[in-house]
Amino acid sequence: MLNMKSWFLSILLVLLFASATLAHSFKVLVFSKTEGFRHASIPDGIAAIQQLGQNNNFTVDTTEDASAFTLENLLQYEAVVFLSTTGNVLNTVQQNAFESYIQQGGGFVGIHAASDTEYNWPWYGELVGAYFDSHPQIQSATIEVADRIHPSTQHLPEYWVRTDEWYNYQENPRGKVHVLATLDEDSYNGGNMGYDHPIAWMHEFDGGRSWYTGGGHTSESFSEPDFLQHILGGILYASGDIQGEFDATNESQYQITVIKENPAYPMALAILPNYDVLYIERGGTLNLWNSTTGIITTAATLDVDSGREDGLIGLTLDPDFASNQQLYLFYSPRTVVEQRISRFLFDGTTLDMDSEEIILQIPVQRAQCCHSGGDLEFGPNGDLFIATGDNVNPFEADGFAPIDERPGREYYDAQATSGNTQDLRGKILRIRPQEDGSYTIPEGNLFATPEEGLPEIYVMGTRNPFRMAVHRDSGELFWGDVGPDAGGDNPLRGPRGYDEFNRTSTAGNFGWPFCIAENLPYREYDFATGTAGPAYNCAAPVNNSPNNTGAEQLPPSIPAWIAYTYGFTENWPELGSGQRTAIAGGFFHYDETLTETGSLPEYFDGSLFIMEWTRNWIKEIRFDENGELFQINPFLQNESLARPIDMEFGPDGALYVIEWGTGFFEENTDDRIIKIEFAQNLANRVPTARATASVQSGIAPLQVEFSGVTSSDPDAG
Repeated sequence: MLNMKSWFLSILLVLLFASATLAHSFKVLVFSKTEGFRHASIPDGIAAIQQLGQNNNFTVDTTEDASAFTLENLLQYEAVVFLSTTGNVLNTVQQNAFESYIQQGGGFVGIHAASDTEYNWPWYGELVGAYFDSHPQIQSATIEVADRIHPSTQHLPEYWVRTDEWYNYQENPRGKVHVLATLDEDSYNGGNMGYDHPIAWMHEFDGGRSWYTGGGHTSESFSEPDFLQHILGGILYASGDIQGEFDATNESQYQITVIKENPAYPMALAILPNYDVLYIERGGTLNLWNSTTGIITTAATLDVDSGREDGLIGLTLDPDFASNQQLYLFYSPRTVVEQRISRFLFDGTTLDMDSEEIILQIPVQRAQCCHSGGDLEFGPNGDLFIATGDNVNPFEADGFAPIDERPGREYYDAQATSGNTQDLRGKILRIRPQEDGSYTIPEGNLFATPEEGLPEIYVMGTRNPFRMAVHRDSGELFWGDVGPDAGGDNPLRGPRGYDEFNRTSTAGNFGWPFCIAENLPYREYDFATGTAGPAYNCAAPVNNSPNNTGAEQLPPSIPAWIAYTYGFTENWPELGSGQRTAIAGGFFHYDETLTETGSLPEYFDGSLFIMEWTRNWIKEIRFDENGELFQINPFLQNESLARPIDMEFGPDGALYVIEWGTGFFEENTDDRIIKIEFAQNLANRVPTARATASVQSGIAPLQVEFSGVTSSDPDAG
């Protein structure tokens, strides 16, 4: 019996070993023909890839003979590696064969000068992603590795420092491919692509898979363990050996569904557990989009004052909505001059108006416009964050701080609101609603006693914190603060206008109307005489306005996290230039159980999405392992957006966005509500149909054979 057990164990170990060694078992072809510059590192690259094959159980064939590019021959390989090829290396027949190979599911790996190849073959240019432009001398540089999910980059550090010849490309491939890593041009000399310089990328293309790295000029590259693992991961991806939802920033992988065309002044939305969508219109209507039928119904109509920037302006679901059916609205009741945060019951189709519990009332003025804020966001522990604007007229301060202290001008003085510790306006409040309709104050708000300031205040010194985002785990608060309009600095008044994106994990004062941006101080100013006084002390601001009902000595001003002005801001070129309206969006949290729902992929896990209302973009902020800002990258940069004003990630992982439309106060014709889904996480994606003919023309009668063999289905099976 013992011998039988030993024999069985031996057989089992043999089978397990065989299974492990056959885990890959495929073939690749390394093609290294050159018709231009020939890299001395090619033999080293061939030897390295052969060793990778030997170590990882795939077969490597090599050739510089372009006659190998017949469809019949290529189909024996799961991937073809172009190793520093240069010039026109294939004729038309061979090009057609390679196109057919990719269209039938083949893989492409491009290393270094593969981008310096076949400039007159547009299809190849799309396959490789970008053509070579120029390069500086060999030197060390820092690579920022954005994708830590893909098999070619998951092993790399976020900041990967190595020496190579660094290519500039004729165009930035972002949006057409998924960018895995970028060069930090501040870390070396000779880059010409600016703040966004992709150096490694991949994409699904024309039925197949493509992966490219700009590294590999030097012979030493092919003895670097990290670089070899980088190439191995690229081969495993391109061969189809490792599969996943990798094409995260390739815009062709997204599907946009229009939920509603031309809503009336849409302000905010919330996604229900069953994927139905609630959205509010500033005029007072709460609407419900049924995700099954596509039908939109009115769930409630509130009696609101929608003048200026008021109305029905905020919406959020209770964290326990699935069980308690409670939601919160921020609105301006027509009959009372206040902003109101109320809780209601929603039964899935209709809002129960009789269930209203008024949680918080915020005194305001309606004699003058502007800045109502309006966002509502829940954080951990049931904490409700409430954004309020400064509620003053900004238009007679020449785009600088509205600090008009003349009698009767209190509605032009943000010292009475944002800078007032006894006023709820120009703040971000934090409260914890209770079951009975009351609320408690979480520990750690800005003021410990009522004499110091109102207990609800978490952040003071904001102008118009229109949208917020709260990290669901840490509770860290992020928001966009819409700034003033001054186009330039003024020695008598202070700095030009800035918008801000801010973040905080603790209560604090963010400066308005005394300081802005990186704690740039305004000057005291007498509006009656036009006389400038001293600059405010951002480290210890004093509010001596006669309109101030709170403390004179204020907490120190906290500098902005990100501050940008109308032109290109040197520190933040990623944000572009133009008009400004900073809007925080939300955090994406990946859920691996969401399959075939259109969820965004794991690449975005933990990223903060932000919006710019007037620049018409959405961007993704990535954080490093220490929680510091790592990159700001565009999201669907080629999609035409008309002033995104709110976004929400649904329980399905898809992104829902409200576009306000191109006008400001007028009713727009290009506003809409859309749903953005990642197509690789959808069932039954649309196949690509292709028909080929054996001959293209001839004299009748003509015998033609048609084939659909190059058609492709992105879904397995």
